[in-house]
Amino acid sequence: MNTFEVLAEPARRQILDLIRDDERSVGELVKALAMSQPAVSKHLRVLRDEGFVEARVEAQRRIYTLRPSRLIEVESWLAPYRRYWAGRLEALERLLDANEEGP
Repeated sequence: MNTFEVLAEPARRQILDLIRDDERSVGELVKALAMSQPAVSKHLRVLRDEGFVEARVEAQRRIYTLRPSRLIEVESWLAPYRRYWAGRLEALERLLDANEEGP
């Protein structure tokens, strides 16, 4: 499965959003997503197998953390679009500045 196939699933993107800033247990994810434990575990398995998250065992809980390095492919794909929009926004800024100065 490629990066974009993994991220195409909204539930997996939600999981990544939830663990972006702080690690979470499966139980915390189940509660936050209002999904069944088996459904959350299925998505976590895909994310783990594809290298987006890693898990560690703490007593009887699995704690998941983000592995941001896997998102480099997304960043690389988006870079040309950022340059495209940056140029357009700079042109808009110049136009607005010229309109403020008046004729």
